[in-house]
Order: sequence, then structure tokens, then C-alpha cells
Amino acid sequence: MGMNITRKILKSHLVEGELRTGEEIGIRIDQTLTQDATGTMAYLQFEAMGIEKKQNELAVSYVDHNTVQVGFENADDHNYLQSAAAKYGIVFSRPGNGICHQVHLERFGKPGKTLLGSDSHTPTGGGIGMLAMGAGGIDVATALGGGTFYMTAPRVVNIRLEGQLNPWVSAKDIILTVLSRFGTKGNVGTVFEYSGPGVETLQVPERATITNMGAECGVTTSIFPSDENTRRFLQAQNRGEEWIELLADADAEYDDLVVINLSDIVPLTAEPHSPGNIATISSLAGKKVDQVLIGSCTNSSYDDLRKAARILDGKTVAPGVSLGVAPGSREVMLMIARDGYLEKLIASGARILESACGFCIGNHMSPGTDAVSLRTSNRNFEGRSGTKSAQVYLVSPETAALSAVRGVFVDPLSMPPEEYPGRELPESFLVDDSMFIFPPEDGSSVQVLRGPNIGDPPVNIPIQGSLNGIAAIKVGEKITTDHIMPAGSRLKYRSNVPAYSEYVFEPVDPEFPRRAAEYRDAGKHNIIIAGSSYGQGSSREHAALCPMYLGVKAVAAVSIERIHMANLFNFGIIPFMFADPADYEGIDQDDELVIENIYDAIDSAADSGNPVIMVNKTKKKNILLKSDFSPRQRAILRAGGLLSYTRKQAL
Repeated sequence: MGMNITRKILKSHLVEGELRTGEEIGIRIDQTLTQDATGTMAYLQFEAMGIEKKQNELAVSYVDHNTVQVGFENADDHNYLQSAAAKYGIVFSRPGNGICHQVHLERFGKPGKTLLGSDSHTPTGGGIGMLAMGAGGIDVATALGGGTFYMTAPRVVNIRLEGQLNPWVSAKDIILTVLSRFGTKGNVGTVFEYSGPGVETLQVPERATITNMGAECGVTTSIFPSDENTRRFLQAQNRGEEWIELLADADAEYDDLVVINLSDIVPLTAEPHSPGNIATISSLAGKKVDQVLIGSCTNSSYDDLRKAARILDGKTVAPGVSLGVAPGSREVMLMIARDGYLEKLIASGARILESACGFCIGNHMSPGTDAVSLRTSNRNFEGRSGTKSAQVYLVSPETAALSAVRGVFVDPLSMPPEEYPGRELPESFLVDDSMFIFPPEDGSSVQVLRGPNIGDPPVNIPIQGSLNGIAAIKVGEKITTDHIMPAGSRLKYRSNVPAYSEYVFEPVDPEFPRRAAEYRDAGKHNIIIAGSSYGQGSSREHAALCPMYLGVKAVAAVSIERIHMANLFNFGIIPFMFADPADYEGIDQDDELVIENIYDAIDSAADSGNPVIMVNKTKKKNILLKSDFSPRQRAILRAGGLLSYTRKQAL
């Protein structure tokens, strides 16, 4: 039988293991990207590894998150990132150059390559035929140093697209349809691979919208073929020579098949407070809207903003509605300015925002109390906008622009088809790479700049003997990394782990940091008890790093999402899952929990296939935990985390 695209790329990059679904494999990483909220710690960890220069094909350091520079912390981080990039051979994308995923797609993405990024929406690169995956910063640092990236060989689901989109229906509605089919949990270890005649009707920016937001399903990544449309996109970016054709074999095998007819899709939204809470726009038509924001790495391409501008042309934003527009890159900003669309947006009353992640991560443009906010971004977790009581809906640029004018939800299908602004790819993009700083050939003499808020990455101390723990907190289902480590105004502490650790679980239980520190200082091991899909959302490794600093040694959950699971291993926190999910109900906060001879128990269980026994001494009950960890993962836990493990391997 033939091979699908995913397996072709994995096979050509395989370094360790057998390409069998469900087994751990190691692959070579061609390209890495970081953004400033995760990059500072990633490069601090890279420095701690003692490697003199990056070893992979291409590494790019983007500044796109902490661009609202209130106080010295963010500016100092950016100075550190720029100097570290020069020293270690990394391309630096200056503040204002745009959002990492949009810019990387435009200027660096190559079909058939592997890309690892310290941001969960790195799968955007799948729109151009890359195997692009999000990971924690220390995994990216390892790949930057030429190290192997370890992952589970995925099951590959073929999503076959047939038909074509009707006027007023967009790529955002396609991925919301996919979310309605698959939901936000239960898809760990899966890749969505798109095929079928409908693929030919979608340009690369539309494909990138779909692969970007596929992350909300919890999959490893999503990928499209590299075909004639891909060639046209790269040609328009003056990179036509970088194109290769990459298609699945005619008889390619898949683990599952889902067929979606594009002609049947209608405008959709993700209602509060989950990207998987899907409803039709028609069911909400007439509902009052307070805020509309167009942009983010999901829908900020030239064509997205062109459509919005044409819808808004000659109209004024409704009274009581605040409209913000954030171009995804400087290239997009320059193009909409050149072609007159920026003028149309400004004339409508739109506030033009920086080409950055801003509103998506709650870093600005927070809605008012109880406000209804329509956004073209990819996440609407409770409080992520910066306003806990806000009701955030995820919509297409078409729905957003129409609703901004009328002040209520507008079903795009209520508009005449002939008024649809169309979908088009420019014959050429306005290419200007002057906001990239390319590293010198020899950066050995460059001095790396560290401000007072930048500290060394803390190192975990492995458990000695038994796990003598306390259930320091018990949380419910779908706890995101935003719940664990809030973004927004707290992001400036990312380089200062002791300071950032004061906000662990702030939206859930503000007393957790104090309580956990007291248990830690009393010699107790903190354990987190969680429901299903623990750690979904952003790749932020601080959601493991800061709990580790507070003495968290283990998590026991119904299920744990992929990137967060890897981050827990990376910082020496043992990620258990309940053998019987019902046992979650049998543990309360402050229960005393014990596992005798913890690492020996894990080794014995992994070798025998039996569960680990955790004793709830408070309830006088045994609880069975799954711990089918690979030998490499067990060695990392014994070392206290990946950084210590890497140092030992180098000796």
C-alpha cells in the first residue's frame, strides 16, 4: 500500500524507533521558531546546554506577544532575544514585523520540511505542506541544538473535502465544522491530513486557517498537500524555487476517513467558552454585539483583511461597537495600505492595531463587563480576553465585518451572493525582509544582554525514595494552560519564574501558590488532581515549569493533552492518568497520597504492563494509575527533567 503525506515526511526524518502507530519515535527537525513569550526561557535553556551555535537548518526568533511595553520587562526580554539570536546564529524578527505563524508561512515555510515551534499554533505551517508542530520551549531548544524530537507515531485521519464553498462561507467555517465533528478532546496522537477535490479550491492562506485552528482539536498537527496552489503562493512570495510537489499516494493508507462537502457548510461560530462549542450564525442573528476584533494568527492574511475592508467600504461601525483590526504581518499591513484597503478600514471607524498577538492573548483590547465580543481568533477560553465575564464568540472575517456594521450578529448568507467580496490570491506579495535581522557568520564575540527580570531556568530535584504527597489542588475538566498560568498582564514575568509562580492557577484558586509553597517547604510533594483534557490550549511550558518550582512532583488526571504531557516530563513532573477515571471522584484536596519507591514502581509497572499503586492514606484506598512511559521518559523523570538529563547525556 502507498503512503500518506504525514508518513512520507516522518519516514524521511526518522532518527529513532519504528514508524508504528502509538510507539515513540524520534525525528530530525529542520526549522524552529519561537515567540517572545516562550522564547526567552527557550534560549536560556539552550544556553544552559552549553551549545555554541544553532545546529538545525533554520531558526527564527519572533517578537509578537509582549509588544505592549508597560514597564522595562518586555523591552529587556526583546534585547536579550536579539542579542542571543546574533550570538547563536538565529534570525531575529523585530517587533512590528508580525505574528510568527503568519510571517513564517510567508517567508520561511517549505513543503516537506519539519517545523517545531514553542507555540501551539505552529501547525499553521501545515497549510504549506510542512509537518509543523507545537512544543515546549525546552524541546525547541533541544532541536535547535541538533537534538532529536520525540513524539508518538500518530494515527492519520484523512479529512476528504468535496464540493466548494458557497459565497459568504469561509475557511474559518470549515475548521469550525471539523471541530463540530471531532470536539476538543480525545484526539491526542492524531494528525488530520486533508485531501479530495475540495482542497484544490482552497488557497494557502485558507488552508493555513484550517491547520492553525486544528490545534483546538488537540491533534499533533494538520497538513495539506503541496500542489499547484502551493506553488502559486510561493511564487507570489518570490520563493517559487522552494516549491516541491508533495502528495499522498493514490493508494495511501489512513487510520480513518471523514468526508466533508464544502457546499453543505454554513457560517458558524464557537460560542463561549470553548472552540468546540459550535453553533450556526443564523441561530444567533440579531443578538447584540459590543466588540469586534479581526486578526490573530488564524485570520489576518491579506485576503482576510481585503474582504473585511470591502464589506466595510462606505459604511460606519455601529454605535456602541468597538472594532479593532490587527494585520498578521508587516507585509499584510503594507499591502492593504498600498491597495487602499487600510483607508477603507480606518474610514469605517476601525481601530488599527499592531501586527501582533495582542487581543488574542488578552494583552490589550479586553472587552467591557459582560460584553459580547466577536473575534476571528482561535480560542475563547473563559477570561482569556482579559475580562472574565465577557462572552467571546469565534467567527469568520465576513461575519465579523457584517456584524460590526449592524451592531448585532448578521448571518452572511442573508446577504446577496453578488455582494460577496470574493476570495483571491494576489499574483505577487509585497516582499520586504528589512525587519529581519540575520545573524553574523561568527557571533562568538556578541554579548548577550540580560535585564534584572531575567533569571536562570530553575532545575528540578528528583524525588528521593517515595512520593509522599498532598493533593494540593483538585481541578475539573478542560483545564487549559491559561487556567494554570494566566497570560495578559502576567506575561511580563515569563523570564522570572519565582515571580511568575505567584500566579499559578490564579483564575481557579489564587491561594494555590501560597499553599503549595508551604507544603513544599514542609518537605511534602505537591500533587495536582485533574479531570479530562488537562493542559489543553497554549504550549506554554511555564504551566509545568512554575508548578515544578512550587514543588509539584506529579499530576494525576483523567487525561492529559499532548504538549502539556511532554512539558510535564521535561520538568520532571510525573504525568499519571487514572486507570479507572471514576477514581478521580475519590480524591479530595488535601488528601495524603503516597507511592512507595516511586521510580522503581514506575519502572516495574512499565515493564510488566501493570498500573502503579497510589495509596490515598486519608481515604484508606488504593488508586491505580497508568504509567506506560518509554525508557527515555523514565530516564528523564529520574534525572529530574530534560535539562538535567541532557547534561548527563553530554558527560
